[in-house]
Amino acid sequence: MESRCVTPYSLPVHPPISFNARAARTMRERLGMAPGHVAYGMRASYGMSHVSPDHVTAWERGDALPTANEVTALAGALWCHPGELMGRPRTLLEHRLARGMSAEDVARLIGLDLDTYRRMEETGRWTGDKRQTANLGSVLKLPPRDFIAVTGHEEELARLLTEAVSTRWQAHVRAIAKLVAIDRRELQGPLRDMQQEYQALMAATLGWASTNATGEEGRRYLEHIVEHFWERLPEY
Repeated sequence: MESRCVTPYSLPVHPPISFNARAARTMRERLGMAPGHVAYGMRASYGMSHVSPDHVTAWERGDALPTANEVTALAGALWCHPGELMGRPRTLLEHRLARGMSAEDVARLIGLDLDTYRRMEETGRWTGDKRQTANLGSVLKLPPRDFIAVTGHEEELARLLTEAVSTRWQAHVRAIAKLVAIDRRELQGPLRDMQQEYQALMAATLGWASTNATGEEGRRYLEHIVEHFWERLPEY
């Protein structure tokens, strides 16, 4: 991933937030506010005593990244939802912020003590049990694709999909449907198409005109099989 110059204005403990700098600037300008006004609002209403106009300017230019708490305060100062200042949520922390929920509330609702939940956010590794995992999906309203990513089940999904396209997809549709919580009838077409696509690549590899490049295409297909799967289910 391309590195960014994160100035001393922002030294987050958590991984960098997916921050939409352009959206932050656009919302500020629409409100007719200067960076100083935003910084004052963050200091006065959210206790962000360290925030100066230079912080706001640096965030809007992409020269610095706000922390999770700063994103929440910035959203409040700009009269918007935190999710409007972020890109597509990727991590547990980002999904929580996008929902405008506190770590305390999420931990309580899913049945975890706060310290344990915070460690999961910081490490990006979900270790909840079956009940807590189900509660997480409900509380954060995670669509299947995000639920699989946040709870760390992408590797298992990749394994099932690889077996499905390389053997008989019909034999794996039930397990895949259970894992992603999607009706198996909706998965039949995508799995069939993926199998045909992969088998076509492998058939070409075995043909008279086969090349190393063709074989590499088959391997790349399997490496990105989870992405291929979700591309065929855009509504999820």
